[in-house]
Parts: sequence; C-alpha cells; structure tokens
Amino acid sequence: MPPIRDSRERWGLVSILIHWLTVLAILFMGGLGLYMTSLPIGAEKVQLYALHKSLGISLLALVLFRLLWRLLNPRPALPPMPRWQRIAAHASHGLLYLLLIAIPLSGWVMNSAANFPLVWFGLIELPAIAAPDPGLRALAGEVHEALYWLLLLIALVHASAALKHHLHDRDHVLRNMLGLGPARPRP
Repeated sequence: MPPIRDSRERWGLVSILIHWLTVLAILFMGGLGLYMTSLPIGAEKVQLYALHKSLGISLLALVLFRLLWRLLNPRPALPPMPRWQRIAAHASHGLLYLLLIAIPLSGWVMNSAANFPLVWFGLIELPAIAAPDPGLRALAGEVHEALYWLLLLIALVHASAALKHHLHDRDHVLRNMLGLGPARPRP
C-alpha cells in the first residue's frame, strides 16, 4: 500500500486515487454526454443533463484539489529520459490539467448562456457565469465538445507513453501510478 502523501520516490495514495477517479469520470462523462444528447426531450434527458452538470462541477473541484495537492507535495522524480520526452511529459500534463478545467467551465458557460439553472446534485444553485445568449450557448457547446475530444486524444498519448515506459523502458512510471512500488529490474 502506498503512503498517503507523495514523495520524491513515488505517488501517494491520494494522488493515485484522484488520477484513476479522474480517468473513470472522463470516460463516464463522455459516454453520458453522447447518450444524453441523443435522447428526445423528456424527463430522462433532463435528469441525465442534471447529473452530467453535477458530475462536471465535481470533476472541476477534484482537479482544483489535485492541483493544490501537487503544490503541497513533492513530485516523484522522472526516470532518466531524453530532454524532448521530459518536455513532452510536462507539456502533456499541463495540457491535461488545462483541459480538465476548461471543459467544465465551457459547460458552465453553455448552461448559463442557455439560461438554465445549475444546481449541484439538487443541493446548491451555482451562479451563472454568462448572460443568456443563444450565440454564446452554441459556441460554448461546440468548444465543450471539441475540448473533450482533444482531452481524449491527449489522454491516449499519455496512456501510450506510460505503456511505453512500462513495456519498453521497464521503468517505474506506470507501476508507480498503479501503486505497485519501485521499478522492475531490467533483465
């Protein structure tokens, strides 16, 4: 079992759980988004939109918490790799965080511009962050969807890089995020 907090040697349990919870949320939210938009207007569609919005706000809060957690904890050292890979790793992580913030915000703008209330799980009504505007609503909807597909693409590259580190480089990158400890020795 990994420690709760991160260290220079490995990710802690909090970071690992947030990482995998975010992965599951991204996949679920995308599937839910595709399904709910295909439904005819009705009670089920309204309920699924409310769920999608509440989960989106929750994911935004989780990502903001994760960023705060990263500021307060050391990051595990990357294994030796070429400079371009190190730059690509930092850039892809930064882009993933940016997208994980921009996607729910674009959804919030879309919701506000459509003049719908945003009530988190039926408990807390969040303020509108844009005035009602059909043009802005349409633009925010297109941005929301495009950013999601870009997120999936960057996440696929991210996962491919982790597999490359595990299968080819045989280093600790993937094992660390799985909570399995140090790298396997090279044969």
